[in-house]
Amino acid sequence: MNDEAFQKSIRKLLKTVGVTTQQEIEKAVQLALEEGRLTGDEALPASVRVQITGLDLNLTFEEDITLE
Repeated sequence: MNDEAFQKSIRKLLKTVGVTTQQEIEKAVQLALEEGRLTGDEALPASVRVQITGLDLNLTFEEDITLE
């Protein structure tokens, strides 16, 4: 195994997931505010799940996204 390539591929995946997820959450919140489905002071429960095919790995992270 090439440790450098392995670590680089993990970082690339996490960066892509992080950036894309943040952008999509921001768009969804903005739309919900514009449509009146949110008032802007909510705490929104969120979860992120990580699974890797071929490994016995199934992680779930839960945290509130606060708007105020």
